[in-house]
Amino acid sequence: MKDAPLLKGPLVPRLIALFTGLVLVALGIVVMLESDLGLPPWDVFHVGVADHTGLSIGVASVIVSLVVLGIGWAAGAAPGFGTFANAVVIGVSIDRLLAIPTVDRWSTLPLGGRIGLVAAGILLFGLGSALYIGAGFGAGPRDSLMLALSRRTGRRIALVRGAIEVAVLVAGFALGGPVGVATVAFVFLIGPSVELSCWTLLRLRIAVPAPDRTPEFGPLDVA
Repeated sequence: MKDAPLLKGPLVPRLIALFTGLVLVALGIVVMLESDLGLPPWDVFHVGVADHTGLSIGVASVIVSLVVLGIGWAAGAAPGFGTFANAVVIGVSIDRLLAIPTVDRWSTLPLGGRIGLVAAGILLFGLGSALYIGAGFGAGPRDSLMLALSRRTGRRIALVRGAIEVAVLVAGFALGGPVGVATVAFVFLIGPSVELSCWTLLRLRIAVPAPDRTPEFGPLDVA
């Protein structure tokens, strides 16, 4: 699958899918955070920033996302509505979810249960990504930056994305962010998780292959 499928339907249902997807991504991050086994590279960085600034993880995520959005915009990647929504909704949702007492108790699960949290987090992140990408409202801040740098440098997207992820992971680790087996699992499994979710949307016939419809609010995300 080269492109994420686009959801069928008019504006309102796709807006619902956009925000549902962003909340699911936030839930996936929170589930992995509570596993105490590591986080995705960008969230390792967000936790590191939060630890050194006294900000909440969600606020740190929003600030970093807006800075990345600004850099990408300055580099030539015009944001869409989904870019701004991505920057704000995920961070706000992370803080709201972490405030739920039941969520805080997940970290006390035995190792087997916490490994299950990692698996659930990657699946939730993949499904959420497929939904918000499929809604067709524009790339997330990090992907906008990736596309802009790829165009500016003439380098392949995969190379630019990899370089950004490594740089962010190293910076987050230096700041004390949680790197662990879940970080490695995420790097290798998030792609298949997103593809599985995209395939499911197609099988359920609530989405169509990307070439069949052009998104209304900017370029598609390429998570």
